[in-house]
Order: sequence, then structure tokens, then C-alpha cells
Amino acid sequence: MAKATTARKGTPPKASKVFSAEERDAMVARAKEVKGERGGQPDQEQECLDKIASLGPKDRAMGQKLHAVIKNAAPSLAAKTYYGMPAYAKEGKVVCWFKPAEKFKTRYATIGFSDAAKLDDGGMWPTEYALAQLTGAEESKVAALIKRAAR
Repeated sequence: MAKATTARKGTPPKASKVFSAEERDAMVARAKEVKGERGGQPDQEQECLDKIASLGPKDRAMGQKLHAVIKNAAPSLAAKTYYGMPAYAKEGKVVCWFKPAEKFKTRYATIGFSDAAKLDDGGMWPTEYALAQLTGAEESKVAALIKRAAR
């Protein structure tokens, strides 16, 4: 078990043996998001769009398509960021998010759903889907999931 350390203000944190750099970055991003939510963050949708625009070419193209599919399928969902990733919320609760492949150096991106999505299907169901590409067939499947999740 790694020993907990505290960093002094203004000094960079020491490398963790428990969390990867990407995981630490996500936690720092989430802390900033929570702080911004408490302070009445004015344009979370723009922050989401900026995050998508900052992605590498393949993830950016997929994120832009996914954003359009989600906003078309469920205009009531509010775009924001969640752990530094593009996300969509209903009444302040994150319903789904886009995890770019490059964020955790994986071979595919994912779209994930929280328990607020209520995609329950019996005693077991997927909460995250791999996205290797986003063609018309996948867009239709995502749109159907989003419509169910946003009810």
C-alpha cells in the first residue's frame, strides 16, 4: 500500500504508484468541475465542446459526431465535462459520458452510462460500450440508448 503524502501549495504532486498519470489528471479535472459547479459555472456546454475540440483527430471526429447524436436524440440533456471527459446530464446528474481512446491509451473509445440512465434490463446489463467507429449503424444504436437513458 502506497504511503499517503501531502503536497505543499505550489509544489507539484509526487508520482503515485497507485494511480496512473491519466487517472490523476481525471481526478484533478473532476475536483475543478465540482468547484466550478458550486460557483455557478456559466457555460458548461462550451467547456464540453472545448474538450472535444482539444482531442486528437480520431477522438475529436468521434466526439463531435457523438455530441450531435446525443443532442439530437435528447435535447434536454445538458452538455458538461465529467472527470475531464465530455458528458451529458439530466437535472444535474450525469447520464452518460464519452471516454476518448487516447485518454487512457486504449484501442477504442467508450460511451458510458451512469445509474441515472436507468438502462436496467433484468439482473445484468452493460453500462459502457466500446466505440471503434461511429457509422450510421452505431449512431442509431447510440441514439436509441440515449433516448432510453434520458427518459
